[in-house]
Amino acid sequence: MDFYRFARGVVKIILSPLYRIETIGLENIPKEGGVLLCSNHINNLDPPIVGITMKRSVVFMAKDELFHVPILNKILPYLHAFPVKRGKADREALRKGLETLRAGKVLGVFPEGTRSKTGELGKGMAGVGFFALKTDARVIPCGIIGPYKLFRKVKVVYGEPISFEELRNKKASADEATELIMTHIQKILLQYK
Repeated sequence: MDFYRFARGVVKIILSPLYRIETIGLENIPKEGGVLLCSNHINNLDPPIVGITMKRSVVFMAKDELFHVPILNKILPYLHAFPVKRGKADREALRKGLETLRAGKVLGVFPEGTRSKTGELGKGMAGVGFFALKTDARVIPCGIIGPYKLFRKVKVVYGEPISFEELRNKKASADEATELIMTHIQKILLQYK
């Protein structure tokens, strides 16, 4: 058993009873092929919560600062995470993201680039739209809903794949693609609140 699956099992045992996690829409996740998983971001526990509710391994883009924290910097690569420098176009992170999707893996991203302080969905970064337009990965919107209070329910909702055919045909910008993704995440949040 690899470290990722072991860690996922341990985290699931710890977090599932604490937050009574409810997962909706797992049937929307393709069993194989590249998947761009785009979720809102409300808590530091979002990545592990997504990781334990998904049947497939998720490669997360994580803020570069985490890779400078002792111990964490040793563990993160084993959890299939790679760094992204926030606030500027990080070519290396974009290349790694494309590589992940083209290899038929699941790339987990939080398009807002940072946690929402209010719980409201913020503006998405263009990088996520770039991934959607430059690969044939299925784009899955995800909504995480919950107060993250002990023994209160946290819902993780996986929406249906978003079609990018129309945007690709009209040579849309990465910003337009990101906007479409954010609209789908917002719909999930409103529907399942």
